[in-house]
Amino acid sequence: MMATLVLDNGAATAKIGYSQDPVTVIPNCQFRSKTSRLKTFTADQLDEIKDPSGLFYILPFQKGYLVNWDVQRKVWDHLFGKDMFKVEFADTSVIITEPYFNFSSIQESMNEILFEEYQFQSALRINAGSLSAHHYFHTHLAELCCLVVDSGFSFTHVAPYCRSKKMKEGILRINVGGKLLTNHLKEIISYRQLHVMDETHVINQVKEDVCYVSQDFYRDMEVAQSKGEENTVMKDYVLPDFSSIKKGFCKAREDMVYNGKYKTGEQILRLTNERFSVPETLFHPSDIGIQEMGIPEAIVASVQSLPEEMQPHFYSNIVLTGGNTLFPGFRERLEAELRSLVPAHLPVSVTLPENPISYSWEGGKLLAHSPDYDEMVVTREEYEENGHCICEEKFDI
Repeated sequence: MMATLVLDNGAATAKIGYSQDPVTVIPNCQFRSKTSRLKTFTADQLDEIKDPSGLFYILPFQKGYLVNWDVQRKVWDHLFGKDMFKVEFADTSVIITEPYFNFSSIQESMNEILFEEYQFQSALRINAGSLSAHHYFHTHLAELCCLVVDSGFSFTHVAPYCRSKKMKEGILRINVGGKLLTNHLKEIISYRQLHVMDETHVINQVKEDVCYVSQDFYRDMEVAQSKGEENTVMKDYVLPDFSSIKKGFCKAREDMVYNGKYKTGEQILRLTNERFSVPETLFHPSDIGIQEMGIPEAIVASVQSLPEEMQPHFYSNIVLTGGNTLFPGFRERLEAELRSLVPAHLPVSVTLPENPISYSWEGGKLLAHSPDYDEMVVTREEYEENGHCICEEKFDI
């Protein structure tokens, strides 16, 4: 019996699982902790690290592309091995994702590793956005077009699909992702109150816990400057000490001390306008000197590059994927900004799926069960006979 393993191999997390099982989300990297310098932890072994302060990340991806194969191999060995998915390579087909505009040298290395080292029975290499589009069309049967907005760790991509085919001329990339936002928050906090440049892990958690997308930037800026209890933007975040406090958290409003010090001895970060000015970068990268379009403008630019009669269908079928779309207020703000940019007679609809992080993985799961699946893959026999060129022909990348 043939099993299909779906692996959405992202720069921050790998989403992995067999096509009949639920998804598992795992850090796609290795770690070293400052306490045990010599030991390297891989993927979900992160949980074994007692003191993740000053955690050192070793990432397979740089600037959105898979360049560190030694690290990626270690992560994959762990994922495919006896501790996790116990993959029987000879009887397993793999669906694996790669970024848009991937380099052919990276594609060749990946083919080689999948077919020659692991010896999978067959493989399909595809963009995560194509899996998301497949998922969207599967659940919206009447629709012919959709626009996938994938805002992940390295990049934000806008990718139009028509009848499950990607329209290459409309694909845009903005070089703003979760990594940049976390680094920006680290810099702001280090400059204003506490040196946290080595605390990527902790500050990433802070970002996920307290940041939100403002619906009215200038109004929130004013609120953030008010004194005492009127400042509804201000939040106090209790940093973990990794002995009694394992994970940071926000102080409840009624427990906040507005003037003076806390008596409790915890280490506190006081956050005000950082809460919304950091995610604002997704809408206005120029705020921090990145000369690129924000997401709403990029969507309009992408749609305007497509045939005019199709444009209304894209505006009414925008689907959000990737971790950044989970900031509270993200969907509403994007829809509001698009509404003001798009001609008034065209409907605008932005959908945030229940789980935007695993949305494309779920699309891969659906694809694995589709009747066309066997036509799409390259088998190991085909690869051994024809080499890399058969993959180039078959995978629409």
